[in-house]
Amino acid sequence: MLTNLDNIGMKHLKKGRKFGRKKDQRKALLRGLARNLFIRKKIKTTLAKAKELKFFAEKIISEAKLGSLSSRRRVLALVGRDATLHLFLEIAPQMKERAGGYTRVIHLGKRTSDAAEEAIIELVK
Repeated sequence: MLTNLDNIGMKHLKKGRKFGRKKDQRKALLRGLARNLFIRKKIKTTLAKAKELKFFAEKIISEAKLGSLSSRRRVLALVGRDATLHLFLEIAPQMKERAGGYTRVIHLGKRTSDAAEEAIIELVK
């Protein structure tokens, strides 16, 4: 008879990938990827990181579309000054009419060194 039922069942209400990192390291990873995405408009990374970044970056772009001082401060706290400038001056005005779907993930196939799935994530024009 099973007494510990905590480890049995489906993964309900558990979202997000851990990437083998602790919470603060995952947060720093996503912030760095988002910063590079907003500055360069397109980055190449692993498929899992690209899929996780898509969710994170789209929330930040939606916040930037509001254009208020409080939203600017929240975005600044997440991605830094240079990325915030790109977001509010270039990206948010372009995305004003879009209701969502600000990023696109393109699968590239496996990397030769370790066979990790690679992808390009880019901002939709």
